[in-house]
Amino acid sequence: MLSPWLAAILAALAVLFLYDWRARQSESYRAALQYPGNTMLPVVGNLLEVLVKDPAQAFAYARSSAAKFGRSYRQWIFNDVIVNVTRVREAELILSSVKHIRKSVIYRFLAPLMGDGLLCSRGDKWQGRRKILTPAFHFNILNKFLLVFQEEADKLVGGLEESAESGDDVVLQSIVTRFTLNTICETAMGVKLDTYKSADIYRSKVYEVGEMLVHRTMTPWLYDDGMYNFFGYLKPLEDAIVPIHEFTRDIIQQKRKQFLQDSTFVDTVDDHGGSKQRYAMLNTLLMAEADNAIDEEGIQEEVDTFLFEGHDTTAAGIIFTIMLLANEQDAQRRVYEELSKARRLKPEHEAFTIADYTNLKYLDRFVKEALRLYPPVSFISRSLTGRLDVDSTTTLPHGTIANIHIFDLHRDPEQFPDPERFDPDRFLPELSAKRNPYAYVPFSAGPRNCIGQKFALLELKVVVCALLSRFRILPVTTRDELVFVADLVLRAKTPIKVRFARR
Repeated sequence: MLSPWLAAILAALAVLFLYDWRARQSESYRAALQYPGNTMLPVVGNLLEVLVKDPAQAFAYARSSAAKFGRSYRQWIFNDVIVNVTRVREAELILSSVKHIRKSVIYRFLAPLMGDGLLCSRGDKWQGRRKILTPAFHFNILNKFLLVFQEEADKLVGGLEESAESGDDVVLQSIVTRFTLNTICETAMGVKLDTYKSADIYRSKVYEVGEMLVHRTMTPWLYDDGMYNFFGYLKPLEDAIVPIHEFTRDIIQQKRKQFLQDSTFVDTVDDHGGSKQRYAMLNTLLMAEADNAIDEEGIQEEVDTFLFEGHDTTAAGIIFTIMLLANEQDAQRRVYEELSKARRLKPEHEAFTIADYTNLKYLDRFVKEALRLYPPVSFISRSLTGRLDVDSTTTLPHGTIANIHIFDLHRDPEQFPDPERFDPDRFLPELSAKRNPYAYVPFSAGPRNCIGQKFALLELKVVVCALLSRFRILPVTTRDELVFVADLVLRAKTPIKVRFARR
């Protein structure tokens, strides 16, 4: 007669065997077989591959997998199929679709911070919010933001004079994120961040929360809210978020009071972005609230979303662009010569316009190549809301998780020959015209692309021009030294440094 323990073990094994057998008859398993990938173990599939990896190991694992399989590849975990998209074939079908726009499960981890804002919302709510906010990024509004960009860039340059004099190394992360956070606060909320005592607390808590969220996405057993709370992670997250929400809530209340008292504040922003005063995105939201198109909670969600997204992602783009300028001296010289020529064509004290920045064609190509090599958001994830026919022999079922690895997509040798080589001329118009538009997506693409991409590109160009007008940028950190970590934005494991020298 079997002992109770042995009987229990055999029963458990039988249940697991039955689970595994049924799972391998499923549509998701058949879909997984259509893509290359590592051996799928019984029951857990490829789970062990992603466990117990620190952020640097996780990033390296994704890159090595893309290189190993040479195309989009799969993982199969507990009967869920995950397609890791590294080629334009799948990327175009998913990103261009008006159907497959639902973000995957990991985005709900952002809910305590951002609520159901534009990044995480779906369906009618997402469409409604997108419609409300689109006019805030019209050309005429960007033109008003330009002055803020230039003022903050001048502050950044002024703060670097001492380092340029001493020749000290400069850690880019701290100075650039301060610049981008100041800029997004003034443009999104109409406030100068340096005037708020709680600003430093906000900055520190934003990074603290970011680290917590990344840790959760890297730890599958914490995906369940109950487990996250049970292991003691929820309370520290909630405590860290409190001062972030207090900071944005106080500013919203001040602006709402001004909105109700000042009739000039109620200027309607039409489809052409018309407005009579220095404008902030919060104006648009308060006007929508007055029309009952959004409530107080919705305003809080969107402000928190834009502040979190709008400073860290833009900062990453600026940091890697500056690093490349330092490492590519010939290209830096070409950017500076183009900038100097453009300045000579203008009256001495006349500021650059958006048209002036747009006409810096080599700078534009340089920035595009920087964002190709180092996309600020290197990874986005969708959950398919229906069947997707990739081709005549490949079909992905409803519920498939599609992880689009922009970092690897931008290194597809069929689209970008010799992909690790830095070459801004890849983006000459005649070469770009031959390339699939979904091969280069630093701001995503399709109906759910980044609403603020023109904002970010203009801000990046303004700060690059301000820096190069005053300084030569010299290398400290080289490309070969970079070790990346899995994070909400592309980030190096160790600080990226350069030197600035006065011209």
